[in-house]
Amino acid sequence: MELQIVEHGSDLYQKMVELRTEILRKPLGLEYTEAQLAAEKSDILLVTTQTDHVIGCCILTPLENNEIQLRQMAVANSQQGKGIGAEIVVFAEKTAIQKGFKSLILHARKHALGFYQKLGYETFGDEYIEVGIPHFSMWKELV
Repeated sequence: MELQIVEHGSDLYQKMVELRTEILRKPLGLEYTEAQLAAEKSDILLVTTQTDHVIGCCILTPLENNEIQLRQMAVANSQQGKGIGAEIVVFAEKTAIQKGFKSLILHARKHALGFYQKLGYETFGDEYIEVGIPHFSMWKELV
């Protein structure tokens, strides 16, 4: 298993989009638009691969005030429950720290709250609906 940063538009990026579509969009009856994918050009794109297959990913989007947002976290169904998601988040945090960010925020689907809480994230604000399902904003100071 290898964790790495990939270039927008590369073959691994395309595989990342396919995984995100399968895990995050298809179950909700949604697809990515060209504009949504084009907006990712300035983001930090992280994947974990196993024998050339993308089995997990996330995106880091820089915000203001040394803050970065973790988005589009996905792990292949066949790989869930094996600690891969936690490894991706730790890699994302290390990457953010190396790039000078001081805190990380994310929008967690309600069913994923426990996963992020185990990794030290705290909720803030009230529950809200995003892409048609309940979410919570979460935050962690990066050390």
